[in-house]
Formats: sequence, C-alpha cells, structure tokens
Amino acid sequence: MISPLKNNIRYKKPWPTKDAMDQIYEKHLWGGEGFDFYSGEGSHKAELVEPYLENVGHFLRSFEQSPVVCDLGCGDFNVGKELVPFTKKYVAVDIVEVLVQRNRIKFRDDRLEFKCLNIATDELPAGDCAILRQVLQHLSNTEIQCIVPKLGIYKYLIVTEHLPDGSFKPNLNIISGQGTRLKKQSGVDLTAPPFDMKVQEAQQLLSVRSITFGGHVVTTLYKMN
Repeated sequence: MISPLKNNIRYKKPWPTKDAMDQIYEKHLWGGEGFDFYSGEGSHKAELVEPYLENVGHFLRSFEQSPVVCDLGCGDFNVGKELVPFTKKYVAVDIVEVLVQRNRIKFRDDRLEFKCLNIATDELPAGDCAILRQVLQHLSNTEIQCIVPKLGIYKYLIVTEHLPDGSFKPNLNIISGQGTRLKKQSGVDLTAPPFDMKVQEAQQLLSVRSITFGGHVVTTLYKMN
C-alpha cells in the first residue's frame, strides 16, 4: 500500500475522510433539506440517474448468471436500490456508520448486505463487479492510490466521475471532502498518472451533461486484468 506521506501530503491518523463525510450528511452540505440523508443531485436528479440505471442495468442483466456486485460508496442508496434485482448479491459499502445503519433498516432484500468500511484502508468485499459512482472525485490522490491496487480483485469495474468539458489535466490533487476537482478544471482518470490502473478494456457507457454544475457525468466500464 502506498504511504500516506506520498506527494508530501501528511495525514493525521485516522485520515480525515470519515469526519468530512459525517459532516456532509449531518449538515446537508450536498443539499437535501427535508431528507434524513442526501447524497447530492448526482444521486437524485432524474436526468442523471435514469440513463445511468438504464445502461448499468443493461450490463448487469447481460450476465448468464447474476453477478455479485460491490457498491463502494453507496451513499443514501437512492440509486443502488434499483440495481439489486439484477444481482445474485449486492454488497453496499459506505464510510458513514449512521448512514449504513439507516440503510440497513430502510432497504431490505435477501440479496442485499450493507457494510461500514473505509475503502482506502479496509479490505474490500469480494465480488464480480465493483461500482464507484461519484466517489473518487471527492478523495485525495493519496487515498485513491490506496484504493486502486485493491480493485484488481474484481473482473469488472464501473466508475462514474464528474469531469470538465473539453480537454483537461487529470488527477490534480485535492483534499478529501465535499468538493471535487472541477474547481481546478480537472477530474479523475484512473488509467492516467499517478494511478496508472491497468485494464484489459475500457468502454464509456454514458456521458450526461450536468445542468447545475456544468461538465459531464461520465460512466466508464472497465474489464480488469
């Protein structure tokens, strides 16, 4: 695992991501007044959610045997709940403990399991396909560098990231938290430095314009080595 001192970024233990995410939900920093938990417009706006569900659902239904899916950053589960029927088992992971507890009560299915994990520091659950939907865009490069080597346990990886329009320099570093790299005219590309994730194939499943924030929300399917 890459040291948390990589790129001269010094972290106190434990890393600050859990506290940042706890605060986001507690103070509704992603909006959603009136909701108990709200994972932002990317998880609720129909123009973003509906095409995602159509394309990812089509992929999951293409398996001869329903796959085991690991949702690494499931949030309020407004999106994930629609994908559970296409799976043999759906393991939904989030770093916010009270959110995971709420999800366990609100969403029940024999195929569904919720886990509270830090995907940068904890062992990832086994599965056929992992989903990272607008998760990495909120994480520092150091944390992403700790996640990428562990993704090789999956045969398929579906990554959704909010990217700037036009050409941009990928993977400029940020502090983990509410914001993304858009303010730096950057976005996450796992196959570019410093992550250099090795894949067999990459296929863009969809790209949807974000009316509120600009840029495009892009979903890519990777077949892993």
